[in-house]
Amino acid sequence: MCDYSLMTVPNRLAVHGDELVVHRFQEGSMGLASAFELRLSQEVRKRKPQGLWPTLKEFFHSDPMVIAAVCVPPGARLAIQDIPESLQYEWGIPSSAGEAVFIQVTAQAHMHRDAVCFSNGTVVSLQSLVEGQRVRVVSVSSSEDAHTEPEYGASARIA
Repeated sequence: MCDYSLMTVPNRLAVHGDELVVHRFQEGSMGLASAFELRLSQEVRKRKPQGLWPTLKEFFHSDPMVIAAVCVPPGARLAIQDIPESLQYEWGIPSSAGEAVFIQVTAQAHMHRDAVCFSNGTVVSLQSLVEGQRVRVVSVSSSEDAHTEPEYGASARIA
């Protein structure tokens, strides 16, 4: 799902095969956004207005394209790419172990709850991922690959 801190941001549900990027939203929280929407937004921002009137219009329209948060259901399998070596070492995962299960670590109000659980049991808050990191949705349902789902629980290590 989407973290409580992104409830004011337009959002949509993740689908199988989505190419997502860890993105810092205007509210300051990290979340997942469509890689396509982010590229499109950057291209729109690169275009410079010609003349006084278009410049004034752009000045008063702060963001020509609002980036939607992509909400991932708990149990979804994600392929997390571009994990920096320092974080691989800190989290105790090899470079090839970028697949994780999306989980929620708490139901408490006003707390960041979105996290990923790697196969070694390490739980990493979405807020700890690196902005710009790529994430691909492998499956949105835990029942699709229940036999290979990593175990987490009391023995899970939180990074």
